[in-house]
Amino acid sequence: MNRRQLFLSTAKAALATTLTGLGFRVGAYGQKAPAVEFPNSTVLPAPTPRFAGVIEPNLVDSTPDWPPTIAPPVGAPNVLLILIDDAGYGSNSVFGGIVPTPTLEGLAQRGLRYTQMHNTALCSPTRAALLTGRNHHAVHYGTVSEAATGYPGYDSMTPPETAHVARTLKENGYATAWFGKAHNVPVWEATPAGPFNHWPVGQGYDYFYGFVGGDTSQWQPGNLFRNTTPIHPYNGKPGWNLNTAIADEAIEYINTQTATNPKRPWFIHYAPGATHAPHHPTPEWVEKISQMRLFDDGWNNVAERIFENQKRLGVVPPNAKLPPWPDDLLPRWENLSANQKRLYLRQIDIWAAYLAYTDHEIGRIIDTIEKLGQFDNTLIFFICGDNGMSAEGSLNGTPNEVAYFNGLTFTVEQMLPLIPVWGSERTYNHFAVPWAFALDTPYRWVKQVASHLGGTRTGMVVTWPQRIKDPGGIRNQFHHVIDIAPTILEAIGIPQPTIVNGIAQRPYDGVSLVYTWDRTNANVQSTRKTQYFEMLGNRAIYHDGWMANTVPAAPPWEGVRAHVPTDVLNGYEWELFNLAEDPTQTNDLSAHEPERLRMLQELWLIEAARNQVLPLNNSQVAVLTGARPGPATGRTQFVYTVPMIATQFAVAPSILNRSYRITAEIEVPQGGSNGVLVTQGGRFGGYGLYLKDGKPTFTINLIGIERPKWQGDEALSPGKHTIVFDWKMDQQGLPVARGGTGTLSVNGTPVAQQSLPKTLPFTWAWDETFDVGLDTGTSVDDTDYETPFPFTGKLEKITFDLGESSITPQAIRVMMELLAKKRDR
Repeated sequence: MNRRQLFLSTAKAALATTLTGLGFRVGAYGQKAPAVEFPNSTVLPAPTPRFAGVIEPNLVDSTPDWPPTIAPPVGAPNVLLILIDDAGYGSNSVFGGIVPTPTLEGLAQRGLRYTQMHNTALCSPTRAALLTGRNHHAVHYGTVSEAATGYPGYDSMTPPETAHVARTLKENGYATAWFGKAHNVPVWEATPAGPFNHWPVGQGYDYFYGFVGGDTSQWQPGNLFRNTTPIHPYNGKPGWNLNTAIADEAIEYINTQTATNPKRPWFIHYAPGATHAPHHPTPEWVEKISQMRLFDDGWNNVAERIFENQKRLGVVPPNAKLPPWPDDLLPRWENLSANQKRLYLRQIDIWAAYLAYTDHEIGRIIDTIEKLGQFDNTLIFFICGDNGMSAEGSLNGTPNEVAYFNGLTFTVEQMLPLIPVWGSERTYNHFAVPWAFALDTPYRWVKQVASHLGGTRTGMVVTWPQRIKDPGGIRNQFHHVIDIAPTILEAIGIPQPTIVNGIAQRPYDGVSLVYTWDRTNANVQSTRKTQYFEMLGNRAIYHDGWMANTVPAAPPWEGVRAHVPTDVLNGYEWELFNLAEDPTQTNDLSAHEPERLRMLQELWLIEAARNQVLPLNNSQVAVLTGARPGPATGRTQFVYTVPMIATQFAVAPSILNRSYRITAEIEVPQGGSNGVLVTQGGRFGGYGLYLKDGKPTFTINLIGIERPKWQGDEALSPGKHTIVFDWKMDQQGLPVARGGTGTLSVNGTPVAQQSLPKTLPFTWAWDETFDVGLDTGTSVDDTDYETPFPFTGKLEKITFDLGESSITPQAIRVMMELLAKKRDR
């Protein structure tokens, strides 16, 4: 062996020793890892496997070995998880409703109907439970994200110990996407500046197209994002509607995934804004449904017709009774005036058109899956409601849902002129409360009321032709949305993870539904024996066919005006029901079985402790006014030097319930200038500082009822100017909605001044954002300008200086005690 050969041999041996020490397999010719690999691991993500090729000094002598492509088990299905918003058990035609939903009917005919599926009675909590497989308090969503408080069960910050099922699927090779409503982002993180770890793209979804928040305009959604980028695709497109847009996006995603990699299955969470307010169907669907005259005989007869349908379809037990109409709370149809009937029929026709329109758009997605030949191996969950029907529209309904969260209502006379535009971009509309009760038939109560099945029971359809062989079957086992995630994993054959990204996972609270799929198991006992419920103080416990529950202290439509006890734990009455004999909670047995009631109350407390339910709260006032973390917290000055858009309300300077000063330093070019300097909100509530016809103007939009305006008499001349709006809040009065005096000045000289007896107490329109230099969405006064109305001068600086807030913990406690005292009188 010559010197060169000796050197190469020695170097090769040394390299082999080094690589072997690093975990590489050297000299194993022909031993390659599989090209595709299912991790089959409870630890995610799966670690990189050892290199199985051969490394020689020269590339030409070496053998490559690519890391395997991660993939789920062979034959794994696509998964489509559909969740409808604010729709009660009796809302759709599959579960007895009178609104035609042919897409849902077609799925039910090819799959299974579940008659005892349950949610949490409210939006964000149901979604958090559904997508993680854990109880909503356990994932920190005891209430909606806008009402978060600084306690583990309520802070709206989904912990890494409770990873979304999408994360598990993604780490097992699935493509993952979310379309529609994302109501699980902490409000102080809901900005284009992030952080994004609680956004869909941070929770395991490769792609997101939808809106961040509780609801939005379907015509001009101000909180719409593609991944984390704010978008406004409706600009310049009259008739554009988000309901169609999200279906288009989902269809494009499915087509792209199939064309690019047909062997890779996908998981899609599809969550349209429908049928949450505002109800915004297209005119074609309004005409189609209105011509059917579905509701002309009124809510009492509608409830009876739905109940008869449900009995005929077999989606309620034969011994079910229709609960009596709550005459102490709601009027009967026959006692209404002609104007009331005309208004209320228009309201419900618009809602019904919205539901039918949504069913149609989902049908386009199903058609796409079928045309691609993927329907038979697509597991579809169609959950018909994230809570019961919403009663947040007030007893008369409302043209502006923002009013509800400010404790304000509209009269029938105020709304009659709006009938022709109801459901259009001119309204942020909701229907009268009695319709919610009718469409929750056969169950009592509505959304927010977790103590009763009207708030928590929903229908569900599951379809997977390749596996489920009982088309048209009905399943009556008691289950909850927390059971969907473990069902998905068992159906695919993926183990539940114990560690995700190095974090030990809380075990799923849910149990799989797969045992119910075979026809032979259609009537087996449910594997879910116990389930607690709690929302805004209303609570219940289900155990082995019995349910103990509290009696609502106030109806949810009272909102911030509700007179509720401050001692939430001990201030409620309880009822007891045997659901096997009394499935609609009509026969209270608490007086006959006090020991059973006591046992169930104790069981509720055990579950509450296990799931972080305490401390209890039943007041919207407390949560709407509570302090939260984030970049706006504690700041008294905000400075903006460049145009910016899409800052959500919780990150913007809050001018409600305090004195404040807004200073705009600008330069007007030759020829003058116009445009928005700064604004928050829009057509349904907000404020704006802008130049109109060159004149400095400040407008406050008080939910469209009033629009106080301060305006200078003259257009600004070319050159630099300082515009100031100075609001001095009255020192006396309630801590919220106090009046005050506003002064608009230019270059130190007052040009307009007026006083207001009151302002808004709690919120501007939440789906429209804080914008500087232009206005996205809608304007605060449509007679003054059309969006985006960008400022045509030079914006040097916008400064907000905030005074002390009148909202303090002590002030809020006093308000809550006053409301409680009114209840006790």
